[in-house]
Amino acid sequence: MIVVGVAVSTLLFAAVALVLVKIVRGPTTLDRIVAVDVLLAVVVGAIAAEAAWTRDATSLPILVVLSILGFIGSVTVARFSPRSRR
Repeated sequence: MIVVGVAVSTLLFAAVALVLVKIVRGPTTLDRIVAVDVLLAVVVGAIAAEAAWTRDATSLPILVVLSILGFIGSVTVARFSPRSRR
């Protein structure tokens, strides 16, 4: 069980590191916004993994709120992003 926890922690850390690189180096603002949305998804995954590890369901409302926040943020960005004309 400890091996699984270490593997999940390592993968989540690698995902956060790659997303932070994308946030810093993203060529456009939309790339950075998508990277922030992915970072929020990784945070939700980390909280869910912690809840599964400790077998404690008190963080589930936080997961719901963060998921709704990510969805509303993505829809808002999609709504107000400039459209390219061809």
